[in-house]
Amino acid sequence: MTSRSLLKGLSLAALTWACVAGSGAIAQTTGPLHVPSPDWRDQVIYFVMTDRFEDGDPSNNDQGKGEFDPAQRGRFSGGDLKGVEQRLDYIQGLGATSVWVTPPVENQWLDPATGYGGYHGYWASNLKAIDRHLGSLKDYQSLSRALHGKGMYLIQDIVLNHTGNFFNYGSEFDPKDPTKGYVPYPNSVPMAAPTQYPFSLNDPRRKADREAGIYHWTPDIKNLSERDQELNYQLSGLDDLNTENPVVKRALRDSYAHWIKEAGVDGFRVDTIFYVPPELMTDFMYSKDPKAPGIAEIARRTGRENFHVFGEGFGMDRRFEDKVARRVNSYMVGPQGEARSPGMINFPLYGTATDVFARGRPPAELAYRIENMMALHQRAHLMPTFLDNHDVDRFLSGGTETGLRQNLLMMMTLPGIPVIYYGTEQGFTVQRAAMFANGWGSGGRDHFDTTNPLYRYIASLTKLRRENRVLSRGTPKVLAGEAAGAGALVYLMQDGSETLLVAINTADHPVLLDNLEIGQGPGTVLQPLFAMDGKAPLLVVGQNQRLTTELGAQTGAVWRVTKAPPLSLKTAASALRLDPLPSDAITEPTLMVRGQAGPGEMVKLVLDGNLGDAQAIQADATGRWMAKISTAAFVDETITHRVTAYSAKSGQATDAGTFKVRPSWSLRNDITDPAGDDTGPPGSAYAYPTDPSFEPPTMDFEGVRVSTAGGAVKLELDMGAISQVWGPQNGFDHLSLTGFIQLPGQTEVGSRVMPNQRGDLPDGMSWHYRFRAHGWTNALFSHVGANATQEGTKTGPAPSISVDKDAKRITLIFPSSSFGDQADLSGAKLFLTTWDYDAAYRALEPTAGAYIFGGAKSANDAKIMDAIGPFTIGAAPSK
Repeated sequence: MTSRSLLKGLSLAALTWACVAGSGAIAQTTGPLHVPSPDWRDQVIYFVMTDRFEDGDPSNNDQGKGEFDPAQRGRFSGGDLKGVEQRLDYIQGLGATSVWVTPPVENQWLDPATGYGGYHGYWASNLKAIDRHLGSLKDYQSLSRALHGKGMYLIQDIVLNHTGNFFNYGSEFDPKDPTKGYVPYPNSVPMAAPTQYPFSLNDPRRKADREAGIYHWTPDIKNLSERDQELNYQLSGLDDLNTENPVVKRALRDSYAHWIKEAGVDGFRVDTIFYVPPELMTDFMYSKDPKAPGIAEIARRTGRENFHVFGEGFGMDRRFEDKVARRVNSYMVGPQGEARSPGMINFPLYGTATDVFARGRPPAELAYRIENMMALHQRAHLMPTFLDNHDVDRFLSGGTETGLRQNLLMMMTLPGIPVIYYGTEQGFTVQRAAMFANGWGSGGRDHFDTTNPLYRYIASLTKLRRENRVLSRGTPKVLAGEAAGAGALVYLMQDGSETLLVAINTADHPVLLDNLEIGQGPGTVLQPLFAMDGKAPLLVVGQNQRLTTELGAQTGAVWRVTKAPPLSLKTAASALRLDPLPSDAITEPTLMVRGQAGPGEMVKLVLDGNLGDAQAIQADATGRWMAKISTAAFVDETITHRVTAYSAKSGQATDAGTFKVRPSWSLRNDITDPAGDDTGPPGSAYAYPTDPSFEPPTMDFEGVRVSTAGGAVKLELDMGAISQVWGPQNGFDHLSLTGFIQLPGQTEVGSRVMPNQRGDLPDGMSWHYRFRAHGWTNALFSHVGANATQEGTKTGPAPSISVDKDAKRITLIFPSSSFGDQADLSGAKLFLTTWDYDAAYRALEPTAGAYIFGGAKSANDAKIMDAIGPFTIGAAPSK
């Protein structure tokens, strides 16, 4: 086709865009402000917290109000819009096609109630003005044009739920009288109230403000399980907008339409969307109000037919559940099929992927999540996917780099819009550390290294996704997901006649992928496209129309199912057979397995896909064989275990036999702890943080029961109270459990230091393993490399966690593999502590603050609110 026929009929904006994107030379220059929407399925988003990314204009850093201090996590560091523009080549080199920036709007700079700063952008005072720390409207337009000139797109973070913290309510709060208990913050920096009408009407003591009803006149949320509080109360003191009010709805539409028209924004991410009614999204997107139309119409007028909006519904589902996923879906599609937000961030996928890749949970949980998201969501391809962000721990704070690489591989080969959080490509472990040398947490150097192995790895994945559209537009079909522990996750990506196979092994041993239903005939060749370790073999479908192959430890690979003529296979039919296994759950420590093979044939008996520990067995002269399997290490009676006989010589395997195990727990310790001693180490008088969401005694141990089954351990922790105020994934929040385990009979000396808790273990105890668990983190470490500031070497699997809120009990179960498959843990020592955690153990100062513990007498006081131990696991009961 000629260029004339290609451009015929395009709008002026589209014509300009075609000219800009069509030439490599021109694409490096400034582009137009308005461009047509892309196919969002093919996008890769790079998410920057603007203040922490790059300082392009130091003159706007310090506005003279005490808000700028790169030495403090909660103050402005100096990043700005010019800085983002200056690093677009770096971002594009990673393979990203869109840039998502945190809210650039005018913000409250310092919250007098907490002493924290609004550097992040989520505490608005004027939704139609640029914050001075970030630059000007002209700077924002320049960034937009620069992105468009490179064929890239701009996504702006927006907030519909709240403004900054300009008022709150005290104990006299009366829902019938908004003037009672009202507490304004006149010393808020740099303004005492929002500067934009109608959000400036925030004082109910004034009749006009009260009658305008722009806000919900409410105190802080104390119980997120109450929908009225979630929708109408204040989130961490942030003034809650009355989004049922038509005046508020119109102001929100008008304010955010401004950025599409004036700054050329191509998409929105909606913060805290669960805190507004889902119906608001229909109004926000599609209102017919002639004075302030919905965002879709405003975008259409600028040539954007598919303006993308995706919300943040913070929440993760428990394994094999989809309660949160259904809630996420309700913000995309209403009960009558009405359109709401075009997309939502896929938090449930994030939560399960983190459990699998960072905590050693079974890939079967992720297999369920993939199948569930495709069955539940009509627009799964438009749902951004991620592995860490500014509100959750960095993946590498609790996971390994190999796990990170596997998570990235999965994210880049599944439906959804991959989001790379700034710094992930540089191996960041701190949630909001700066990329530039002068910013907070940077270590005094820039972090824009394009030779970093992670940067290059991500670039190779984005290239794979870009060159194989089946990965962004296809449909997954799960073929395998190991249920017993770390192991294989295997799925096809299919789109028409194009099919790719993706296989990932999270275990530290090689695994057998047996009898995979590829859907192709014998001899079909699978050509390797990508491998984490640079090596992937050519694969061939067997005579039984199934694929059986081996996959190395801690790796992942992608193959294309080719359309070439199949290879001619001459492999004889296999004599391999597996006798039926017992249908009832196994209660004995061993299971007898029998089967058939060729006379004298050597086979491997593979349990739960684990080739590393497979038993080598030789059939007798009649072809019969038998073997024993130890079941002593299995502690989860819900898991279905698989056993397969495999011939490496023929490359064939039997159909799997399955069985379950009912473990026998033995109580070893039952220890009580005094109530009300959650006040720090002996002689201390620590105080909880003062924010209303902290309600003692959530950090008070009242007892612990220790049970074992072989080398597995179950800890049942009785607490003073269980908080779930923020809807934590693990079932408890405002509590971080840290435990130390000294193994019995170890000649290797462990560590005595308690990383980041300021102190050593008491009574001369040392630790070989340490766990840290709070609402959204569950990590296990060995003592290797541990010191006062380093947590040690990440290992796994981390424990499974269950919570009984009514009984105030938290149960952690560690499989024997957590501690090196010890046969018996009699004589092991444990020391358990409580504190709270938010990207780091929370600060301890002489005086308590909103999110700061009080009662410190020195800078070296230990961060321990309550403790149990050290104590020794008792001897196994005699049989």
